[in-house]
Amino acid sequence: QVQLRESGGGLVQDGGSLRLSCAASGRTFSSYAMGWFRQAPGKEREFVAAISGSGGASYYGDSVKGRFTVSRDNAKNTVYLQMNSLKPADTAVYYCAAAVRFGYYHHYDYNHWGQGTQVTVSS
Repeated sequence: QVQLRESGGGLVQDGGSLRLSCAASGRTFSSYAMGWFRQAPGKEREFVAAISGSGGASYYGDSVKGRFTVSRDNAKNTVYLQMNSLKPADTAVYYCAAAVRFGYYHHYDYNHWGQGTQVTVSS
């Protein structure tokens, strides 16, 4: 069992940057692949990025490739999402999630979720 808590959201201008953090409880954090998703009002939850348990592999949704970077520090039980060149279209609630395997894109493959953090990008 792992519990997740996101932080770092806020209001930023078009072109700005934010770094989200997701702190996990439990002693088995490194055994989980971690994902980031986002959900804007009236839209489905969208895959953003995922990283393997070791941190050695990652992949991204098409809309954020080249702008966002996912990383993790297993000694701190934390996963990060560095977001650069933010656009108004990135405005959403961002969630971190844990999965027992690496390679999932769909939210229903992730077993544990944080409560989300709001990111708002103003034009």
